[in-house]
Amino acid sequence: MKREIIKIDEEKCDGCGICIPACAEGALQVVDGKARLVKESYCDGLGACLNECPQGAITLEEREAEAFSLPCDCPSTTEQSWEAKGDKKTIKTPSLLSHWPVKLTLVSPDAPYFRGEELVVAADCGPFAYGGFHQDFLDERAVVIGCPKFDDLKFYQEKLTEILRSSGIKKIIVARMEVPCCSGWLTVVQNAVSSSGKKIAIEEKVIGIQGELISSEGDK
Repeated sequence: MKREIIKIDEEKCDGCGICIPACAEGALQVVDGKARLVKESYCDGLGACLNECPQGAITLEEREAEAFSLPCDCPSTTEQSWEAKGDKKTIKTPSLLSHWPVKLTLVSPDAPYFRGEELVVAADCGPFAYGGFHQDFLDERAVVIGCPKFDDLKFYQEKLTEILRSSGIKKIIVARMEVPCCSGWLTVVQNAVSSSGKKIAIEEKVIGIQGELISSEGDK
């Protein structure tokens, strides 16, 4: 099948190995002093390793490659369980969702609800993991959701670019999960902002799998 996959420039690569831990799926190894894509079926094509390479030796290319298949130790698929937090009997929270649809695949770029000043770009899992998602993220904001691991990121980038060109959005909040494969959302948003030709602030919110807000950073 033809898909996006990483490409390593051996002339630029100095074998530092910084890219290795950035690949959660374990597709990269240092072999004979150079970083190598040792199993292309483990490369999801999100490019989490791209920005880690100090030499700029890693890029993405579209070519014939093995279909992506999850290795059994991928942190995004590791089974875990814990006791739910909060008083399930007394906590009642209103929905602050103000529009439909919310899937980035389905929304229209010129929809009227994108004419506000802030847009939340969220990972599908975020609202399930973070109990205060509506109150902390959706109040008077539009939202689009998707999965940066399994969905078409090129399509997402193009759709977001259209939305930004057609709207008055001045700030984007990227609400993603802590698992490495979800970091691709930030890259998609950054590229879309760049392609739109507009000056739009980006703030990243990282949500833990147990529901905690791990970090918040602005001006990406």
